Amino acid sequence: MKARAAVEGALARIEALEAEIGALLDVDEEGARTLADKLDREPAPRGPLHGVPFALKANLCWRGHLTGAASRILDGYRPPYSATAIERLIAAGAIPLAITNMDEFAFGSSGENSSFGATRNPWDLSRTAGGSSSGSAAAVAAGFVPFALGSDTGGSARQPAALCGVSGFKPSYGRISRRGLIAFAPSLDTVGVLGDSIERIEQVLACVSGHDERDATSLALPPLALEAPREHLRGLRIGVPKEWDAELCDQGARDRIRAALEAMHALGAELVSVSLPLTLHANATYQVVSACEAASQLARYDGVRYGSRESCDGTLQGMIAQTRGSSFGPESRRRILLGTALTSDEGSPSYEHAARVRRRIVDELRAIFERVDLLASATAPEVAFRLGERSGDSARMHHSDLLAVPASLAGLPAASVPCGTCTTDGVELPVGLQLCGAPRADARVLSTARCFQAATRHHLARAPLTGALP
Repeated sequence: MKARAAVEGALARIEALEAEIGALLDVDEEGARTLADKLDREPAPRGPLHGVPFALKANLCWRGHLTGAASRILDGYRPPYSATAIERLIAAGAIPLAITNMDEFAFGSSGENSSFGATRNPWDLSRTAGGSSSGSAAAVAAGFVPFALGSDTGGSARQPAALCGVSGFKPSYGRISRRGLIAFAPSLDTVGVLGDSIERIEQVLACVSGHDERDATSLALPPLALEAPREHLRGLRIGVPKEWDAELCDQGARDRIRAALEAMHALGAELVSVSLPLTLHANATYQVVSACEAASQLARYDGVRYGSRESCDGTLQGMIAQTRGSSFGPESRRRILLGTALTSDEGSPSYEHAARVRRRIVDELRAIFERVDLLASATAPEVAFRLGERSGDSARMHHSDLLAVPASLAGLPAASVPCGTCTTDGVELPVGLQLCGAPRADARVLSTARCFQAATRHHLARAPLTGALP
């Protein structure tokens, strides 16, 4: 397909469906058409993504375009450079089309914390698309684009991918450059990829991965070398953690995960029951570590160095207080206050304890990969819940990330792949299978997910909202 035709098809779907979904914050129609025409005139493809439109999360810098992390405090910010991942995609022939909605500064698991309204799930508009990469997941599920960039700090690409019935991937920490990603928690943040298939994600990873000398956390590795397609999983030992067992999940999700495990066994994988008791503390550890890092990172948005500025009583402190108080959303203020308290003289022992627990969780996870090749579990313990259902209940909201957080704490690669749907309140909703690998085993995770996908074909299911459209 010609690049211009691909762009026009994407814009037509956006025109038809975006008003109902709320996945996008900005669409660059003119820029996408101009680049598409330029690509169509080139004598040879630039790369495997030549002419493919994509969307990017609002916390990834895109030169000259509004990049505000869905926060009022960054209203009007247009970065003077593009994130490395975006630069590399454009070099490979991909066409940036739109900026996607998200939880403000990636603080959330439902997409409801955006300053511009919640994203709705294409499978059921009354339900969440997950978070914080809600718009990226919904944009792929609605067929706006074949893939979208997100970010994954504690499950923010994988969980919405699962809830929207698309594929999602969190790379090993440092595998994709973080340059140009607006920080939430730098020791956890990764650029994530969401796509209509694992093959699509592999194409993207091959283009955007590789060392970046402008990012001190970038691994000194070449671009990801993909494994050959697998026809079976014989020879693979897949660990099924007791602590991540399907019993944690809702009944419908539980049945789908058990069926997925049986399918991998039928493909030849050996399923091994393993125990990871320290990961039971992963969510609490994550909340402490991420809040402390978030409070530190967001200190820069004070109306002086970055961000908008509010009028006040004429004093510097008054201006800062007014700016931060009115421009940050409730969830951002909650996390800033929590992180500030935990890094105070009185609270610092809590952070130090969380850092020690994190180290032990990392050691436990890395040790288990001496016994197994991969870990398998549900991506999220439930299907998409209703918008507003968990507002004001942080404990229930954090429950959504329960199974995704351990890989983030340890910097491990992890993929979510569709594994079927279940009926909830009369609505068919998707379920995701998570596969997690050892450090730098990104290619192994993806090849296994691709084999499962090819054998089951669950990724071909489409949200009812988009079924009637081409």
